[in-house]
Amino acid sequence: MNLDDASLFTQVDTQDYLAEIDGLPDQLQGAWELGQGQPLPDWTGLQRVVIAGMGGSAIGADLLVAYAAANCPLPVAVHRNYGLPAWASGPETLLIISSHSGNTEETLDTFQTGLERRCRILALCTGGKIAAAAGEANCPVWLFNHPGQPRAAVGYSFGLLLAAFSRLHLLPHPQNELVSALAAMRQLQANLRAEVPIGRNPAKRLAGQLVGRWVTVFGADILEPIARRWKGQLSELAKAWAQFEFLPEADHNTLAGTLQPEAALSNLVALFLRAPSYHPRNLLRSDLTRQAFMLEGINTDFVDATGETPLAHQWTALLFGDYVAYYLAMAYGIDPTPIAALVGFKKELEKH
Repeated sequence: MNLDDASLFTQVDTQDYLAEIDGLPDQLQGAWELGQGQPLPDWTGLQRVVIAGMGGSAIGADLLVAYAAANCPLPVAVHRNYGLPAWASGPETLLIISSHSGNTEETLDTFQTGLERRCRILALCTGGKIAAAAGEANCPVWLFNHPGQPRAAVGYSFGLLLAAFSRLHLLPHPQNELVSALAAMRQLQANLRAEVPIGRNPAKRLAGQLVGRWVTVFGADILEPIARRWKGQLSELAKAWAQFEFLPEADHNTLAGTLQPEAALSNLVALFLRAPSYHPRNLLRSDLTRQAFMLEGINTDFVDATGETPLAHQWTALLFGDYVAYYLAMAYGIDPTPIAALVGFKKELEKH
């Protein structure tokens, strides 16, 4: 498909996923504002936080954990599974249930486990079984309205968490940093929209380079969850195989795996996400690792986050990746919204 003919996109993008990406800055801002007026007890004595979710409902938690690492005085863990770890118990544990539909099997199980262990529980969802169960248990429920896919609601899944952490005094008030991040996103977006031609649109150019290649995305520090997000979007939107890796860990193992199998490596592209807020050694590692890959003949490229703050670095890199995944879907002629493989798997799982 000609990525410069945006009129062709509507023939493939039958549910207008592009509008979700275009609206992401507004969604993030709206989620933060929504979170300021939601019910929240004056909880004290908290010693740990667990955020439970799966897929698109969990990525916001990953973003929050990476962002909060430098300032949150409590340990915060993301739980992608049934049940809860043994240490997550009692009123000293805040369990935040994040489920877009409110019906996620694993997250429902975690909610019930949290009730049994007397955790303090906050639910974030659009409704469903979790909203009903939380209401019956007198747990606060923050409802948001988003009829699309969970992966397209990342502004909600992060923005509501950011509001909750701020109101619980687990983070310094992030209002100014959020305003800066939103401004950076909108400035970046001016060059990424569908009507901007390839010659001036770096997301379209990168998508073109990814056609026919296996993609591995590398991130560090504040951008670790962004590497995961890129992988998820490339797989769900473009239906393309992708992986993610973290630095510096990758320099202790993955760097050695650049020789075999030769035929497969020739079709690999390694993308390195970079941010000014990286630890200086990780910024150096990103560049040196890319050089090592290039010397072995592996295709590489880098994407630099923009903005003045770590939050801006996160969200500009995320927004750029969403556009890249969308344009890759268009290049393949694939509708970015349906996820037949995942829906079919869930139906099969329900039979057992």
